[in-house]
Amino acid sequence: MPPERLYQSELKSLELLQRGKVRDVYAVDDRTLLVVTTDRLSAFDVVLPDPIPGKGAVLNRLSAFWFERLAGRLPDQRLDLPLEAVLSDPAEREAVAGRASLVRRVQPLSFEAIARGYLIGSGWKDYQATGQLCGLRLPAGLRQADRLPEPLFTPSTKAEVGDHDENVGFEAVVEALGRDLAERLRRITLALYTEAAEHARRQGLIIADTKFEFGLDSAGDLVWIDEALTPDSSRFWPASEYRPGSSPPSFDKQYIRDYLETLDWDKTAPAPTLPATVIERTAAKYQEAEARLSGRSR
Repeated sequence: MPPERLYQSELKSLELLQRGKVRDVYAVDDRTLLVVTTDRLSAFDVVLPDPIPGKGAVLNRLSAFWFERLAGRLPDQRLDLPLEAVLSDPAEREAVAGRASLVRRVQPLSFEAIARGYLIGSGWKDYQATGQLCGLRLPAGLRQADRLPEPLFTPSTKAEVGDHDENVGFEAVVEALGRDLAERLRRITLALYTEAAEHARRQGLIIADTKFEFGLDSAGDLVWIDEALTPDSSRFWPASEYRPGSSPPSFDKQYIRDYLETLDWDKTAPAPTLPATVIERTAAKYQEAEARLSGRSR
């Protein structure tokens, strides 16, 4: 059986290229990568010391669900190859089973593409201070967790492990990528978010916001990469408990963030350890999000 918790993968048969906040990336050949989604969790851009049991498998399955459901919008990075094609050792396959994906190599874009449908998190703090959300002027009098007049594209830089992402204006994306690609990035981000949010609503969940990552393939075409609408990359709220004016309960890592906010921690490494009850509750929230969104029973 695959291990219940996988904080860090150790595949000796492949070259390790990178350990990210959550994913370990291995080289297969000059066209293919093996990506292992571990049970690590980051909060405030710091990797926590405790794994969340089963989290990597949940992220893998839920991403696959969304990639397939939204396939008509944009091609994704995944390859239809079994692990046996690159991992001949049964012990290595078992160690990452359910958490590993074979993907094609692409050139990642240097921005996270964030779609926001509700006023929450750093956006709410920004609005309180400036009346804007990431430089975009909003109507006066909005409350915490209010639905925005329309979904907004609010890109950010992609930080290295241990550094913090930074919100940037749309013109920064234009300057870096060119107007045509920047405009397409904004259109596809909002289209993916809108379609996913409609599905989630039918399942009794609100997607308050989410981040996407994209890359360019060898032909220069846009490709959806990394993950898709998971509890790591999104805020999920139960529609039945949504009340504007306060932060709704969530099925994502906001639960961990809220716990960490109660501690005397400066949000820099090393991060504090988590109580067993917080770890167990977080694992349950991730599983519940997957079950609700995919329609599969837990």
